[in-house]
Amino acid sequence: MSPARPLSLVTGASAGIGAAFARELAAHGHDLVLTARRLDRLQALAGELRERYGRQVTVLAHDLADPATPLELFDALEQRGLRVDWLVNNAGYGVPGTFEANDWTTHADFLQVLLTAPTELVWRLLPGMRQRGYGRIINVASLAGHVPGPAGHTLYAAAKAYMIKFSQSLALENRPAGVHVCALCPGFTWSEFHDVTGTRDKMNRLPGFMWLSAEEVVAQGIDAVERGTAVHVTGRVNRAIKTLVQLMPDRLALWLSAREAGRYRNTER
Repeated sequence: MSPARPLSLVTGASAGIGAAFARELAAHGHDLVLTARRLDRLQALAGELRERYGRQVTVLAHDLADPATPLELFDALEQRGLRVDWLVNNAGYGVPGTFEANDWTTHADFLQVLLTAPTELVWRLLPGMRQRGYGRIINVASLAGHVPGPAGHTLYAAAKAYMIKFSQSLALENRPAGVHVCALCPGFTWSEFHDVTGTRDKMNRLPGFMWLSAEEVVAQGIDAVERGTAVHVTGRVNRAIKTLVQLMPDRLALWLSAREAGRYRNTER
């Protein structure tokens, strides 16, 4: 059974989908632990949630690109006596350009943030959830993990495909113990993600019906994990794209990916 005041840890909580998760979970009666790099944004969001919802909000500013961060976060929770009931692995970003165009440190940081850190956080927090017989884990993946990888942003689709498969296995292993796991797969979402990657001008050319708000994505994600859905693609358009790609021959799907990639990816060196 859900505790009276569940505690949720949200990574990448300073903006976009992460901040939307924090607001929606607070509205659902959750206390929160918020982590990201930007302390000022976290503190502003924490103040908003305390004032608006009366929630207890703990701010832990960390950089998940540092391999020591997952253990440091876990130790900080233990020292404060905080038991995490919901883990939202949301932190992420894209690396513009081709694989060769970026140095290894850039790629290593990306893999640490999008693969290693969320996997380690699950590994550290899952035993407590299983012991208490209740837990919810949302791994924010992407529609990109279901379609052929494009040229440019080379590791992004691969990382999101990993999170989907990882979540499926975790869901099967842990549902009998009362822990639900869901890979949440948004398509195009209104956030600052595309400003950071420098693709905002390209993204603005896409039709409005392809976009969802961060709040819509979050609402669907919370509903999906509560229902025990292992993988959820947000929005009818995105689900249609996923289905069509799965029905296509691989060569056709890859050709379409190559043709369309330049519309929304930076494929330059």
